[in-house]
Amino acid sequence: MSATNNAFAGLKDLTAAAAAGTPAEAPKREPKRDALGRSYGTGRRKNAIARVWVKPGKGEIIINGKKAPVYFARPVLRMLITQPFLVADRYNQFDVYATVTGGGLSGQAGAVRHGISRALSLYEPELRGILKAAGFLTRDPRMVERKKYGKPKARRSFQFSKR
Repeated sequence: MSATNNAFAGLKDLTAAAAAGTPAEAPKREPKRDALGRSYGTGRRKNAIARVWVKPGKGEIIINGKKAPVYFARPVLRMLITQPFLVADRYNQFDVYATVTGGGLSGQAGAVRHGISRALSLYEPELRGILKAAGFLTRDPRMVERKKYGKPKARRSFQFSKR
């Protein structure tokens, strides 16, 4: 019962602050880092899931034990995973270690980008607004449509035969 009283007291304080013209300050976010000085982020895209660790370094990106140019041979995919660093103006300042499972290469690159963005926003909370505005913290909800019974694919029907 005391929790509801606190909520009303907080609401009264908020309306009083709004009437006084002073903006209510948002609580400052604290960086989340483990004992080794890394931040962790989980990225998802299509059926791919990436577990990403970010720590200060020389800009080395290792994915499933391989360097990024070896794992993602296409330049477009390499560009995709470096976008969060370029937007946040932190290029070649962080080392990335990621393990990715599921999906294809394009989905995995999107999952790594999402994971890097989440880990960066936990390592440096002041970067959250920049990454959020760029759309890197939002999980892309598009998935492959499931196959329906009585159909060869999700929507494709069998060829009609008049005779």
